[in-house]
Amino acid sequence: MISISLNDGSIKEFPKGSLAIEIAKNISEGFARNVISASFNNQTIEINSKINDDGKLEFYTWDDDLGKKAFWHSTSHVMAQSIKELFPDSKLTIGPAINNGFYYDIDLNDQKISESDFEKIEARMLHICREKHDFTIRSVPKKDAIKFYENENNKYKVELIEDLKDGEITFCDHSNFTDLCKGGHIPNTSIIKAVKILNISGAFWRANQNNKQLTRVYGISFPKQKLLNEYLENIEKAKQRDHRKIGKRLKLFSFSNKVGLGLPLWHPKGVDLRERLVNFLKKAQKKAGYQTVITPHIGNKELYITSGHYEKYGEDSFHPIKTPKENEEFFLKPMNCPHHCEIYNSEKFSYKDLPIRYAEFGTVYRYEQSGELHGLTRVRGFTQDDAHIFCTEEQLEEEFKNVIDLTLYVFKSLGLNDYSAQISIRDPKDMHKYIGSIDAWEKSEKAIIKSVKEKKLDYKIVEGEAAFYGPKLDFMVSDALGRKWQLGTIQVDYNLPERFNLTYIDKNNNSVKPVMIHRAPFGSLERFIAILLENTAGNLPLWLTPNQFIILPISDKYEKYCQNVLNLLENNEIRGLLDSRSETIGKKIRDAELDKIPFMIVIGEQELDKNEISLRSQGGKDYGKMKINDFVKIIKDKIKIEV
Repeated sequence: MISISLNDGSIKEFPKGSLAIEIAKNISEGFARNVISASFNNQTIEINSKINDDGKLEFYTWDDDLGKKAFWHSTSHVMAQSIKELFPDSKLTIGPAINNGFYYDIDLNDQKISESDFEKIEARMLHICREKHDFTIRSVPKKDAIKFYENENNKYKVELIEDLKDGEITFCDHSNFTDLCKGGHIPNTSIIKAVKILNISGAFWRANQNNKQLTRVYGISFPKQKLLNEYLENIEKAKQRDHRKIGKRLKLFSFSNKVGLGLPLWHPKGVDLRERLVNFLKKAQKKAGYQTVITPHIGNKELYITSGHYEKYGEDSFHPIKTPKENEEFFLKPMNCPHHCEIYNSEKFSYKDLPIRYAEFGTVYRYEQSGELHGLTRVRGFTQDDAHIFCTEEQLEEEFKNVIDLTLYVFKSLGLNDYSAQISIRDPKDMHKYIGSIDAWEKSEKAIIKSVKEKKLDYKIVEGEAAFYGPKLDFMVSDALGRKWQLGTIQVDYNLPERFNLTYIDKNNNSVKPVMIHRAPFGSLERFIAILLENTAGNLPLWLTPNQFIILPISDKYEKYCQNVLNLLENNEIRGLLDSRSETIGKKIRDAELDKIPFMIVIGEQELDKNEISLRSQGGKDYGKMKINDFVKIIKDKIKIEV
């Protein structure tokens, strides 16, 4: 018999060699019918895998992220099979699940897939799904695996297999289709009820621009047609909320190929928006005891070798800047933390001085692949609301909880109330990805978990998603369409203080290394603004919006009075503008609605005679006539509620 720990924490005994699905049926037949994937001791397994040892067995349904991952990964096999049948000369490469759906990179040789092919690919996929083929995994010796794909003249799969060790190579079979795959599938194809090919793009093999460009086919699938219909409806809504479209309409930012891909250009209104966010956080940080610092946009290569960033992220950085001095190289700054370590190192501190909290809105640069760039959410130059706290081990948990409070204050002030916490820890089976001792990692992880529990946050733990220098707490924010975005992040780090030899003098007069907390409540201003624009559909909170009002004169003879109203409101620190165009009042109102301006002040003869204004809000609510001071009070009262 073997002892198995189940999802609910209970421990039960089963005969050695029991199938995972049999154990699910032991819980209940109804439960087992909904199970689509499983993991054993945190390793993905097939639902029909034999369990031979004691351990933790977890089951996943469509409602679980890992269930969706298995569902979409399995569908990528079906799509690959369908494309291979319809385009026989194609060569398959890789096809993973992603956040929403899946993709497969394919070398089509001289063939092409266009949108006109989507429907027939979908039809073939659904036909295969209805045939109810089981997904099965089998181990294959390395030489046999290479021979299989050499016979198919598929150099891509051969290259992947050559990187693997003999004994760890597996194939997945379903129907008459075989694919190189490490596992993680649903029981059979019939569970897939609805599929959609979303789009195609180019992608270089292994993300290397020196390699051949492949065709990346994106798709998504669901266990019910209704879920696909809802998803497609949300896609249409998302198009209307696209921050790139809103940003252009509101004249916040733009991009220029001449300047460079992924490098946003901020227009005056966009700068005003950024500065209001910056000043909002600076005010909160000042209350929390942070000190503002500024560091250069470049750093010596040796700085990033010391920190470990060069080893871990060198390939994702811009090429080094060579100076006239022989062998001297600089990098565009990929991270602010090494610079802050050097600021700390420039002084001597005792335990009485700690914690030291350095904050900077620092712009950093990373060479993201061109195919991954997307508006402000994925760029090559972005500004982090970065801060680093240097504290004693005894101060760590309190400081960490204080940062949680600050992050939640930011979310609440900006209406981001639907969020969850993700604790990202190391993968204990793959420690080469990280730096530092196991003891330091264990202390860091325990401090984060304890702090999150004490703050009573809804959280989950994800292995293998930690930063290379320490575990982290990420805040996953859901927007108005239910999409999840990673925004605020807090990280615990014992390793950079070690690498930079940071110290303080403790109460026993010993030289001791501090613990370092990395934190960024916004994450980056660029991504935060993008998500804020999409979440609000451009209807930003009143305190943040570029223009809080617009004055609409019925004719130009009222313009002098309108200018007086504008001056009075600006003197009350209320932002707005005067629309003096020779357009109808209806056209001016429609344009103000499109420009997302919260309040419209209409002025005609009656308003002039009575020294009043007529007020309406975006969406058509009519406030009627009022004195200017009454409008000032409406604005200030609303802002007090928001912030």
